[in-house]
Amino acid sequence: MKKTGLVALFFIIFNSGCDAQMKALPKIESGVSYELAQQRKNLLSEIQYELNLKIPENKSEKISGTEALTFNYKKQNEAPLQIDFKEESSSLISVSVNGQMLQPVLEKEHIIIDAKYLKSGSNQVDITFFAGNGALNRRDGYLYALFVPDRARTMFPCFDQPNLKAKYSLTLTIPEKWSAIANGKLKETTIQKGNKTLQFNQSDLLPTYLFSFAAGDFKNFTEKISEQDSRMLYRETDSVKIKSSMDSIFTLYRNALAYYEKWTGIRHPFQKHGMVVIPDFQFGGMEHPGAILFQNSTLFLDQNATQNQLNNRSNLIAHEVAHLWFGDMVTMDWFNDVWMKEVFANFMADKSTGASSDKSVYDLKFLTTHFPAAYGVDRTLGANPIRQVLDNLQNAGMMYGPVIYNKAPIMMRQLELLTGEENFRKGVSEYLRKYAYNNASWPDLITILDKHTPKDLQSWNKVWVNDPGRPVIDYEVKYKDSKIEDFIISQHPEYGKEQKSWPQEFQISLFYPDKVEKINVKLSGREEVISELKGKAKPLFILLNSSGIGYGMFKTDKGIMTGFSLVKDPINRASAYISLYENMLSGSEVTPLELLHFLSGQLVKENTELNLRLITGYISTIYWEFLPENQRLKESENIENLLWKALQGQTAKNNKKILFDGYQGIFQSQSAYDNLYTIWKSQTPPQDVSLNDEDFTGLALSLSLRNSNNNDLLQEQLTRIKNPDRVNRFKIIMKAASSDQKVRDDFFNNLIQKENRTNESAVGAALGYLHHPLRQHTSIHYLPKTLDLLQEIQKTGDIFFPDNWLRSTLSLYQNPKAFEIVNQFLLQHPDYNSILKNKILQATDNLRRAQNLVK
Repeated sequence: MKKTGLVALFFIIFNSGCDAQMKALPKIESGVSYELAQQRKNLLSEIQYELNLKIPENKSEKISGTEALTFNYKKQNEAPLQIDFKEESSSLISVSVNGQMLQPVLEKEHIIIDAKYLKSGSNQVDITFFAGNGALNRRDGYLYALFVPDRARTMFPCFDQPNLKAKYSLTLTIPEKWSAIANGKLKETTIQKGNKTLQFNQSDLLPTYLFSFAAGDFKNFTEKISEQDSRMLYRETDSVKIKSSMDSIFTLYRNALAYYEKWTGIRHPFQKHGMVVIPDFQFGGMEHPGAILFQNSTLFLDQNATQNQLNNRSNLIAHEVAHLWFGDMVTMDWFNDVWMKEVFANFMADKSTGASSDKSVYDLKFLTTHFPAAYGVDRTLGANPIRQVLDNLQNAGMMYGPVIYNKAPIMMRQLELLTGEENFRKGVSEYLRKYAYNNASWPDLITILDKHTPKDLQSWNKVWVNDPGRPVIDYEVKYKDSKIEDFIISQHPEYGKEQKSWPQEFQISLFYPDKVEKINVKLSGREEVISELKGKAKPLFILLNSSGIGYGMFKTDKGIMTGFSLVKDPINRASAYISLYENMLSGSEVTPLELLHFLSGQLVKENTELNLRLITGYISTIYWEFLPENQRLKESENIENLLWKALQGQTAKNNKKILFDGYQGIFQSQSAYDNLYTIWKSQTPPQDVSLNDEDFTGLALSLSLRNSNNNDLLQEQLTRIKNPDRVNRFKIIMKAASSDQKVRDDFFNNLIQKENRTNESAVGAALGYLHHPLRQHTSIHYLPKTLDLLQEIQKTGDIFFPDNWLRSTLSLYQNPKAFEIVNQFLLQHPDYNSILKNKILQATDNLRRAQNLVK
């Protein structure tokens, strides 16, 4: 029986609660509270921003701006209007309302406009200000605006909430040699006295976090997309990468665009296309319509790119293009549903890229991309639900993480299986049309999908979307006369006592010497009898979730390791690798050393690239995090030899490159150092292994960790790097990798200052070298201050930086002293922000497990 009556009742109660909130005037407080957002949504409409910014070439000089903010206002009482502006009061120069000059009042990040200056109907507020630099990412020679989730207010005065969409008219005055791009088409250019002024057409209807522009000393490339000239700004200097990448980038963009237009039945919803490729971009990409930002290292690849690199590029482009419909055209009402735009972007990107490949290739990519990353959070004591509670937009950045990027697409795939592919497509298309250029919530979508299926989506929604964690899925088999008498599957939550079930589909495979029997299972309750297996001959071993579609920790038959040669299907093998690793972490079935030996033995046998990358990653994790130091040294040379032997034995160049990376990641012997140093010094890689400039930079850093006096090595590598953006990145990282502890101490202490953390991508990479296991005997003393800085990192950094800050620092520790430091910090801060506390627990989950597994 469908529960649409309960859904309707929920919305009546919800809307009544909202009306009550409208009547209670929001107080003036930092950030954008839910109450303030609801009040302004009720009072404001038809918002337009006209912005004029003068951007000097020198990044230390201020950017001056003028703004004409117009809107319709529904005047209900004498409450003041709050316009968000998170800057010093000295940055607010003048304010006038409907032509009347006011004394500027900036209180708790808001410009306060007294109600007596406002009228019902059309109003205009004119503001002169200095733009804040934080979200403008000003680098040497260029800048780019990145306002997600609530950082538009750090640059210009605005109503910084997702459900107050507006149109933006932008004029930029920049150095004459610079280029610029924005959401709207370029309308007019004038040049005067070494500067040029660019006037852009009014944008489409956008929330503040999607308004953007970039300006700087960029190269320009123009290509046709949908019979329209589309411009790309970029700073890459490697001619080989540019030549081998440009056609592919635009082809992937066009293919994704065509797929989404066909799947949704809705043409591209915005006025133009445009891309900006950013060096050291702190995200993979950002979906601003007409000015999509992309990470340089992901887009520009040479002709020897691995399949994983090619997959990452195609997925990234497809992900950002999908956002044009999911997030840009239909936007979440409040940032607690930010996961909606991300799940659809990832889910649709998988569909889009999978449409051009064999289903088995798509399934393997989906499995190896999403499941390990989702488990990396969902197995922890800090696991968070997909849909979270958000009281104030200043905390919205903490909503992001692997759960919304990786667990949510898995959930969405199960939802599609539950409702049926065509019903799902129809429901989503209806949702997009109904809320086009507007805002919607997850319950809005569930209500629409509920009409297209007889299934109980409300109960399903609770366990998959509103609750954290994953199930543990076990099986019990009874045999009689070497035949299966009973086969029962059961599930229970990994943590907690609450009884609940995850409705889902997956596959069971029974392996025999000459065949494999496969059974599809629909698990809906806590226990399921699999009657189809009754009477089957006793197998050599059983693999749960062999198709890799099911979600949870699946009990693994240890016998699979001895009979693994029978597992021919790459997807079956990937699922087995993942399940073995998850069982190892839980302390059941297999020990770290047993799994290390098994996976090392697979190096020469596993010829599927994605699987080889998966197991080399697991080998590295087990080696550094779950073996005691004395055992690492004992195992080191054997693993080095196995990796080098496998490198020689593999025929595919990409596989050789994966194994070479694995070798340089774990080596400790002098002979391996000498081998790699010779390769680096002569710049002559092993036969059929292709290394580019960035690979040699990574190799230099790996060598530096094993070198007690590495200054000359690092300085030589610095002179080899020609690209100025990569030079700046290396200068940051080499301090953290230095063999001189004083240099490392100075590097860490300088991070206390906000201005030394602006290149978040480089800082995150540097922290990984600072806290590498080979340096942890000295770096452990940085941990207390690292944790103390976390709240400041969250306030001043972009959305992924708090997680990056923690994982780059803590993820490779196994030391009980490190575990004690973390526990002491949490005990000393009982009222610590719950979301940040969860992120600490997520980042230190392997450290916690190591206390039991490292023996």
